[in-house]
Amino acid sequence: MNKLLTQKEYAPEFEKEMEKISPFELKNRLIELADESIRKMMRTLLNAGRGNPNWVATVPREAFFLLGDFALKECRSNGEFPEGLAGLPQKRGIAERFRQFIENKQKEQGAGFLQKCFNYMIEEHKVDADELVHEWAEGVIGDQYPVPDRILKHCAIAVNDYLAQELCAGRPPQGETDLFATEGGTAAMCYIFDSLQQNYLLQKGDKVALMTPVFTPYIEIPQLKRYRYNVTNIPANKMNKEGLHMWQYDERDINKLRSTEYKALFIVNPSNPPSYAMSNDTVAQLVDIVERWNPNLMIITDDVYATYIPGFQSLYAALPHNTMCVYSFSKYFGATGWRLAVTAIHRDNIFDRLLKRLPRKRKGELQERYGSISHIVDDMRFIDRMVADSRQVALNHTAGLSLPQQMQMTLFALYSIIDKREGDKFREKMHSIIQKRLHTLWESMGFTLPPDPLRAGYYSEIDLLVWAKRFYGNDFADYLRLNYSPLDVVYRLATETSLVVLNGGGFDGPEWSIRVSLANLKEEDYATIGRCVRGILDSYAERWKKSLPVVE
Repeated sequence: MNKLLTQKEYAPEFEKEMEKISPFELKNRLIELADESIRKMMRTLLNAGRGNPNWVATVPREAFFLLGDFALKECRSNGEFPEGLAGLPQKRGIAERFRQFIENKQKEQGAGFLQKCFNYMIEEHKVDADELVHEWAEGVIGDQYPVPDRILKHCAIAVNDYLAQELCAGRPPQGETDLFATEGGTAAMCYIFDSLQQNYLLQKGDKVALMTPVFTPYIEIPQLKRYRYNVTNIPANKMNKEGLHMWQYDERDINKLRSTEYKALFIVNPSNPPSYAMSNDTVAQLVDIVERWNPNLMIITDDVYATYIPGFQSLYAALPHNTMCVYSFSKYFGATGWRLAVTAIHRDNIFDRLLKRLPRKRKGELQERYGSISHIVDDMRFIDRMVADSRQVALNHTAGLSLPQQMQMTLFALYSIIDKREGDKFREKMHSIIQKRLHTLWESMGFTLPPDPLRAGYYSEIDLLVWAKRFYGNDFADYLRLNYSPLDVVYRLATETSLVVLNGGGFDGPEWSIRVSLANLKEEDYATIGRCVRGILDSYAERWKKSLPVVE
């Protein structure tokens, strides 16, 4: 459809149908529309709507598959039948057999890296070599239930080191951090919301705050009938002197959290979709609020894009006793299909302290819920309750992320640690890819993107009203608001250019903004996207100019 639709014409066809659904569901409809455009106009679909990266980290995968070769040899050495059966890896002497295997495989991909991983764990943590390699062999084979169920022993060591490096700028908080390995960040979110409710830490009607724009499930889950929280949005609406978004938060809005009525704060940092890290001033303000005003505030931070900000520091580093952190390996290592994430909680945390303060009646109910796991439920930590809740309590004995997943997670974590020691080559290349795509997009639109050290660049949120004002003035921006729906932009991009982007309003961002993923297309594709976005804006401007009265 090449016709420019006014809002009156457009609403019955598309807007009313799509205005209430998630932008990720809207994306599917837009793909259908773009496919129809492709069939008619012989174009290529450019789907910049989803953040699945178009790269994979090869070295840790090579190591994984080579480790599988070793583990199968270990199984066969303990008994093999021609029908395709073998025994299980044996711990005694397995480290020496591993050394010999690696020595014989030096010319194969992954061997050198596996040797470095082994050396790191032995030298840095003085772990038992046989225990380490036995965990690895059983992990890659997947022949056992996960024990411990939260996360395997040596996997936890590697991942904790990785989180200290990537989320805490190498300066982790003092004390121990407990980890729960989950089936991706989405599973972690589900478990967190569920266990907060099951344990009466959040109940219907409780006031929570959400820093927006934000990944849509954080908007949608609190509104479900099961939860129905009283949500206050804290918008990243600060603008600079040039009238451009800084994607940071106003001090007055943050200060609302001083009220002890607010029980929890949910954050994606760096943000999705703006893709900006929280400023040091905002972090300092939140620290002050917790220390002086609202010491029981529960903070849940989702830091999946942390690796795209040099020197990033999570709120977990600044407020470890009040913050639960979710981190997913999916984006940095090109591993969305692996479903790998962890939830991190400090051993001394507000979640456990609030459990201790629950009324006797609530404690009695929780004793009944978790009584099959522990005789003294009052001593059961929140993170262990999350593990139990993830399997409806009754299946707690089979809880935990699969062993092969944890083994690949271990190798991803160690890869980043070793890469940093050897010059950060992987990280620098990753950042270079993203930044080139980002600047190609903006330059092809003819827009100016000022430098900002807090910009991750994994996504870009483009507020078309801001640029409408800069290019054509306030009158044109008013014309857009009055005559068109914000969804008209994503609709036209799909039907006229076979380009799929997401509407920023669906993330509780500016209504006229669009989200472009910089992760999943080629650099030259972003030049095409930029030109198409600018072309749509210019076509609105042409219609506006024709509507102006003729001055004689």
